[in-house]
Amino acid sequence: MLRQPLSKALALSPCARLAPVTGRRYAQVQAQPEKVEVFIDDKPVYVLPGTTVLQAAALVGVEIPRFCYHERLAVAGNCRMCLVEVEKSPKPVAACAMPVMKGMRVKTTSDLTRKAREGVMEFLLVNHPLDCPICDQGGECDLQDQSMAFGSDKSRFTDIHFSGKRAVEDKDVGPLIKTVMTRCIHCTRCIRFASEVAGIDDLGTTGRGTDMQVGTYVEKMFLSELSGNVIDLCPVGALTSKPYSFAARPWETRRIDSIDVLDPLGSNIVVATRTNEVLRILPRTNEEINEEWLADKSRFACDGLKRQRLVTPMVADSRGNLTPVEWEDAIVAAAQAIRDCPPEKLVAVAGEMADAEALVSLKDLVNRLGGEHVYTEQSFPLAGAGTDLRSSYLFNTKIANVEESDFVLLIGTNVRFEAPLLNARLRKAFIHKETDVALIGPNVDLTYEYMHVGDSASIVKELASGTSNHEVLKRLQSAKRPVLILGADQLKTPEGAALLAYTQELALKLQGKLEDKEWKVLNVLQRNASQVAALDMGYKPGVTADALKNAKVVYLLGADGGQVTRESLPKDCVVIYQGHHGDRGASIADVVFPGAAYTEKRATFVNAEGRPQQTLVAVTPPGKAREDWKIIRALSEVVGAGLPYDTMDEVRERLADVSPTLVCYGEVQDNNYFAQAQALTQALHCYFAIKRRLISPECIPLLYGALSDEGHPVVVLRAALSDPVSM
Repeated sequence: MLRQPLSKALALSPCARLAPVTGRRYAQVQAQPEKVEVFIDDKPVYVLPGTTVLQAAALVGVEIPRFCYHERLAVAGNCRMCLVEVEKSPKPVAACAMPVMKGMRVKTTSDLTRKAREGVMEFLLVNHPLDCPICDQGGECDLQDQSMAFGSDKSRFTDIHFSGKRAVEDKDVGPLIKTVMTRCIHCTRCIRFASEVAGIDDLGTTGRGTDMQVGTYVEKMFLSELSGNVIDLCPVGALTSKPYSFAARPWETRRIDSIDVLDPLGSNIVVATRTNEVLRILPRTNEEINEEWLADKSRFACDGLKRQRLVTPMVADSRGNLTPVEWEDAIVAAAQAIRDCPPEKLVAVAGEMADAEALVSLKDLVNRLGGEHVYTEQSFPLAGAGTDLRSSYLFNTKIANVEESDFVLLIGTNVRFEAPLLNARLRKAFIHKETDVALIGPNVDLTYEYMHVGDSASIVKELASGTSNHEVLKRLQSAKRPVLILGADQLKTPEGAALLAYTQELALKLQGKLEDKEWKVLNVLQRNASQVAALDMGYKPGVTADALKNAKVVYLLGADGGQVTRESLPKDCVVIYQGHHGDRGASIADVVFPGAAYTEKRATFVNAEGRPQQTLVAVTPPGKAREDWKIIRALSEVVGAGLPYDTMDEVRERLADVSPTLVCYGEVQDNNYFAQAQALTQALHCYFAIKRRLISPECIPLLYGALSDEGHPVVVLRAALSDPVSM
């Protein structure tokens, strides 16, 4: 039985999205199947064969209640809330699992349908504790809403002591998910998400009938980087957020659409606030990036926005201790140090969460003073690509298009932890499209099967030169839509430039054999939210030891990665730190400017695929903290190199002058790609010098090798809150 997701059924040409990607596995579709006519409450609608009754009803605007059905999960059909009457059928049918037939007449408002829904709701409430006043799901509970809309107006339950109700022991599945299993209605959404999307078979059902329970069978944590999504999926209060427990009701919070900056994808989020405090982060649907999922780090890291914040400007006294001062005093102290510094000894370093407005302001300030030393913390060997074209450092295939690939080669990346939502798409492609995946790097758990090619970087050279006899080269050459994903962390090594050069050469050869010339092969997976925008503006990737050794003033824009230390600087070097947390950068600073976090400012961030997006103000910055670009603008006036913009609109006009792609919000601009890049590359002698270098046969290291309780990203993040410098 063909069951399509609701989004595909609603699309104008759903068969196009189901088109085969490889001729060796799928028969080519010659023509679109003929649509069939069905009637929903006497409203005619034409749908494709295999569409379910529930999907057909959605096309005519008829909402059918459901608990277990979810368009991104397999059909279970076990809640029975979607029962509808079908003419000539002896009894009601489950709309979520019943495919339409030609001429079918469905009644969603008949007496039979109404009584069936009331009966199902009554059975669900028989064993439910009805503890809505103390339930965290109150106000956004499907059981509440549907019992009001489709349930009976009276109850036949007369046991006021609740002595006959079923009680289930709560499960301990970790520090993030709170369980009250007595509320569970056995919809199995959490089980299906864990096994289908997260790839973790930790959850399941035990027992039958009244003894049925959802849990882990043996006591264990629900170890997944996507575990928090079961909180959103649960239609009742059985699974809720532990950090958000008893914090607020939904109607008390103010919701602001924003962007996550803790991973390179730029997931769309909703920031829920109350009394100028961020209470929780929720996912916001964006089919091109994160669908409707959210990684645990992005969801639960908002706790860190309340701790160890910089709330006032500070200047080091004669003993080297940072002392709170007024803004005027801090800016004057920083301006004096900059004025006394020769332009060639002024170094600016941008951190991993710097926004585009702050980046362009800082670069303009340094350039107006005659300096050129503007760097990012994360290194990237632009010389390895031979050019500085955007295609050499972007995720060119686009995140959503990864699902259309038929072969993916991962090079030196544990995508499960570097970009969990990208890994979820790869898993979906592996399951539904039978996409093959291969990995060059340590053998790690990616939640799906893959071909482990080896852990030596020299394999990439062999593949690029065509001298390898490995099966992966044959599969790459025969693929119609191959994808190479190179982890940017591997490019920090001395062999990084050569690794990038050989990867690009391999991508170029594969590109030349493709029938679809618009398909992009090379993809670099950056690790932070600021790298792409900084490279677009002309920042030099990776601050060098020589630049720091000769520096007299170092300006750190949220640079807390540990690349700049006091030991790497001259003793008389003045360090100016601008950021929102008291971390590594602030600990070595002589002047501290408190900045705004991503939930406290309107700012532009560019994700790994080159898509500009903007955050919006959800709360005001704490204390005397200010937006980053405004701090730099004020500093430029005192230094004597005033920047020519005073408003956000003027800053973004400057962004458009530097790179027009930075203000095309929500869009991915096409870039000059392999042919143009190769033509420019061959004109550069440095490229051939890099090519002559042999890639070391050493193993490619990864940031995360395995997932354990101690290594869980959220556990590491929470530990960092207590002692960020040591982490």
